[in-house]
Amino acid sequence: MDLSTNDGTATTIPVVVANMTAVAGRRMAETVARRGGITIIPQDIPIDVVAEVVQWVKARDLVHDTPITLTAHRTVGEALSLLPKRAHGAVIVVDWQNRPVGVVTEADCQGVDMFTQLSQVMSASPQTLPRGIDPQAAFDALHEGRHRLAPVVDEDGSVVGILTRTGALRSTLYRPAVDAEGRLRIGAAVGVNGDVAARAKELLEAGVDVLVVDTAHGHQEKMISALRAVRALGPDVPVAAGNVVTAEGVRDLVEAGADIIKVGVGPGAMCTTRMMTGVGRPQFSAVLECAAQARALGRHVWADGGVRHPRDVALALAAGASNVMIGSWFAGTYESPGDTRIAPDGRAYKENYGMASARAVRLRTAEDSPFERARKALFEEGISTSRMYLDPMRPSVEDQIDAIVAGLRSSCTYAGAADLEEFHGRAVVGVQSASGYSEGMPLHQSW
Repeated sequence: MDLSTNDGTATTIPVVVANMTAVAGRRMAETVARRGGITIIPQDIPIDVVAEVVQWVKARDLVHDTPITLTAHRTVGEALSLLPKRAHGAVIVVDWQNRPVGVVTEADCQGVDMFTQLSQVMSASPQTLPRGIDPQAAFDALHEGRHRLAPVVDEDGSVVGILTRTGALRSTLYRPAVDAEGRLRIGAAVGVNGDVAARAKELLEAGVDVLVVDTAHGHQEKMISALRAVRALGPDVPVAAGNVVTAEGVRDLVEAGADIIKVGVGPGAMCTTRMMTGVGRPQFSAVLECAAQARALGRHVWADGGVRHPRDVALALAAGASNVMIGSWFAGTYESPGDTRIAPDGRAYKENYGMASARAVRLRTAEDSPFERARKALFEEGISTSRMYLDPMRPSVEDQIDAIVAGLRSSCTYAGAADLEEFHGRAVVGVQSASGYSEGMPLHQSW
């Protein structure tokens, strides 16, 4: 099953991580690109930070993950604070030459004083894997040694990565999204206010692979002006713009220079637009209409928002989207930027917030005067924060991608389609009642 897209983004799975501050960061960008998707860095991040993130992501390996390393004299408390940052769940203990001397997992830290040195709890002399090892050979070596993971070392023995059994398997099932130089892909967003052309130029110089001109209401004069300014730079990367929900909006943005149109007003989990303003449109209907118009003009659409289950991805692609943008669903994963917290009931969660919320507005207006910030803060639209609980069975974005790809591949099989274009062509659109929807839901206990 070929799940690659033809919209110029070179994604090999139709997944784009939304440019939300609580979702899209360097860990997310690295991990998703390694599995074939792409992440869009938000517009409220300083340009020097974005440039550093882009270069960091492009320097990551296509197979092994980035390790967490500490020296043996560091403490259990420090290790526990870092472990939730990566799905592999291990700290590599290194010497002063960055050579592995041990491995520490969360299980090693249970029931131990937080100030205990790692040398007292680590599993010493860990098995290592050479850089560039074939993934199947790596899996076989880990399986034979009864290890879940191992440090990846360079020729001089220094740690350059970490590889798990599952990671080795995934590297044989997914194709990374890479640029012409074989490096992982990453995108970035600009808003429609300020000197849009200058910001876009800096992002292009930083090496982004996709440029997104983003605002909640994309069918307006400011968007048209911003889009024309960006197009005047002559970017050699795809330019996405939005959001809109009508064929007319698609036509105007394409005329202004957009290669990809983002579709969706109000369907996001963090979005209160429809409740606050009454403005919006059901997502499937919007994607269906906008995709038809974009295809007629030789362009593409991304379905942005409303994705809570793998079925939502399949539905958006069946309606004609080339990629599906996901935000809040991925906020509750190890790879999102926030710190993992523990609720009173013991469940792990991360804080999520929408880009029209008080917190997001405060970040975007940091350079305004206190008076102007206070004025703008009176009118935030989205939910300020919410808890996105980590699924104990699927706590990583890679776990979520596995579920999405499994569901989508099965959808294509039901439709008799070998790729996404054929899937759209074979899809039959009908109307389903609430009773019909309920009938399709599984029962977790007897009735």
